[in-house]
Amino acid sequence: MKFLKHTSVIISLIIYNFSFGQSKNYILILAKAEKKMIVLDYTTLDTIAKIPAGEDPHEIVTNDDNSLAYISNPVMNGNGHEIHVINLKTLKPENVIDTKPFVIPHGLVYQNDKLWFTAQGSKSVVLYDIKEKKIDQVFGTGQDFTHLIQVAPDGNRFYTTNVESGTLSIYEKKEIPPYMPPTGVLPANAKPRLEWRQDLINVGFGSEGFDISKDGTELWTARPDGYIVIVDLVKKEIKAKIDSKVLGLHRLKITPDGKTVCIVSVKTGDLLFYNAQTRKLEQKINIGQGAGIYMDAKSNRMFISCTPNNYVVVIDLATRKEIKRITVGRPDNITSVTIK
Repeated sequence: MKFLKHTSVIISLIIYNFSFGQSKNYILILAKAEKKMIVLDYTTLDTIAKIPAGEDPHEIVTNDDNSLAYISNPVMNGNGHEIHVINLKTLKPENVIDTKPFVIPHGLVYQNDKLWFTAQGSKSVVLYDIKEKKIDQVFGTGQDFTHLIQVAPDGNRFYTTNVESGTLSIYEKKEIPPYMPPTGVLPANAKPRLEWRQDLINVGFGSEGFDISKDGTELWTARPDGYIVIVDLVKKEIKAKIDSKVLGLHRLKITPDGKTVCIVSVKTGDLLFYNAQTRKLEQKINIGQGAGIYMDAKSNRMFISCTPNNYVVVIDLATRKEIKRITVGRPDNITSVTIK
């Protein structure tokens, strides 16, 4: 009997320690109407928690170990200057980053303890040092409504759409030859230098959502007039334009397998599936006024924020069928996390 009792205790401890050490998987949705970050169970999509996320939560990223979430609060009519930080282990607000003097923070990328954010009210992209808690570098685009951003894995190139200027900024760290003075004679100590330089590509007014191909050679973006624009990132020029004949195109994402480009219309409620190779429309379905897309590679699901309709649509990418519709007050950016 004693043996069985001790064995039972040992088994119970093993089960407890195993469950205690298990990772937690969440879907995180920003709800602008509720001013909250909604935490969902990754599998069931049931609500676990709702956490205050600032006055106007728009975009969300997590740090490298998924312990913290960073949420931009543009507050566009009031020159917002806050990025809210939420602890994903305690599911409670952590602190607030004040971005002043750079206002209306929006697009976010977290990379190597640095937080990149667009400051659309200041026509800039800002690099914030998380450890030092200070701004590390500022890149002026000189363009109106600098909005969304993606950063290359090595951190030496980034892309941002400037919605009201109708341009795409490609910022790249380059080796620049020594400056030749008017005398025509280089100083004896003249050397090449590393410097950030910007290339601007005219992609058309309203171009906002964009994504980059897996090999990094193509960038797809979409405009409200229904045009899809494909940019050659090697030659830094437009290589194709496609007239979808669907007005209100807003956000765009490439599927995890790289084969399909998904585009939503915030005007008509259409979801378009384009073949990334042939550039032909494969399918069009109506799901609601899509204002944001998140591709979840792990589950092969696509989450679409239908902001004007107050719900999120979940699509199975294998079947292109709707799995679930989640009621959310003016949903915006979505992501998933695994917390160990």
